[in-house]
Amino acid sequence: MKFITEEDLRDLYRKQPFTNYDLSPGERLTPGARQFLVDRGINMYDPSDPFISGKGKETPPPGEKKAEAPAGDGHQKRKFCSRMKSMQALFLLTAEELLEKDVCVSQQLTELYRQFACLGSAADGKCEAKDLCLSPCSGIDSGNFSQNLGDCFEITEFHMQMEKGREMLLLHRLRSELAQLDADLPDFLDTQLSDQVSGKLNQIINRLSQMICGALGGKECQRSM
Repeated sequence: MKFITEEDLRDLYRKQPFTNYDLSPGERLTPGARQFLVDRGINMYDPSDPFISGKGKETPPPGEKKAEAPAGDGHQKRKFCSRMKSMQALFLLTAEELLEKDVCVSQQLTELYRQFACLGSAADGKCEAKDLCLSPCSGIDSGNFSQNLGDCFEITEFHMQMEKGREMLLLHRLRSELAQLDADLPDFLDTQLSDQVSGKLNQIINRLSQMICGALGGKECQRSM
């Protein structure tokens, strides 16, 4: 017996969103995977489960048109808006905590907060955020500024002992939460809009990476070390 997990479905959905999912003989859904399909209104077919077999695939009577799902998923929209509000709060909390330690960094975070807040328009099917002004370094330039570059270097317990260790950890926490949101965008938005928002979101993430490098004190981008 092969069990299909929620993570299996998430990976599949990120590669190509789907509206129907058929289980093959010998496969079963875990509870989390089943809930994943239910939350997205995805039709399921499980030949071993009479309560699910053919769910959502009934043929309407002759002359009767099958009702279509309303445009947009209200539940997913609420989840996206909730994540955006949570992240905006984290931006402000981080900026407030660093205000007394480094006014310049706090101001930069406030600017990034405004840029991030513009991405909230994606809930209405559009991306109104403009491109961030790029300050290129040896690891980030106009060619990759909007791409997922990952962390410039691994943040460990060693860094918390440094003079600006707390600043680095706070910025890294914010960056990590943004990276998680970027990974979840296909769960909230259609493919085209998700790609647009992801590009703008990666600009913010990469700017935070540059700020972390600056807090480390090195003049050279750590990505090239």
